[in-house]
Amino acid sequence: MLFGQRRILSRKVAWMADAGFTYSYSGTSKSAFPWTPPVALVKERVERQTAQRFNSCLLNLYHDGSEGMGWHSDDEKTLGRNPVIASVSFGAKRIFKLKHRESKEVVSVLLEHGSLLVMKGETQHHWVHTMPKTKKITTPRINLTFRMFLG
Repeated sequence: MLFGQRRILSRKVAWMADAGFTYSYSGTSKSAFPWTPPVALVKERVERQTAQRFNSCLLNLYHDGSEGMGWHSDDEKTLGRNPVIASVSFGAKRIFKLKHRESKEVVSVLLEHGSLLVMKGETQHHWVHTMPKTKKITTPRINLTFRMFLG
């Protein structure tokens, strides 16, 4: 749902988790698939790197720069008060932006192939983030966002 209207996304989205959770966000619901071996391996590496445990992963395939995400925060109640979200990027380099809700300060980060971005603490309370569309990117990007879903 975007501005009260149901839209069909061009990017492909899937959700994997430890159990048969259903994840609802932006007016849509996803039922969890079981972990595939490659995603489970990435999850284990991310958990080692961050010293955090994750029980779910939202997978996004962006075919090219014509697909992106608008400004938002990952503040769903099912993620808890101060969720830790670990985002791993594969493929095309893309700009990721964070904007402070009050000061409007914008921070830009280049997410390269294999990069890990971790948002934690009160990030989701004070900042919104986006991956803007761009005509400059003509190759695909896969993003895995690992989360602890409270069910």
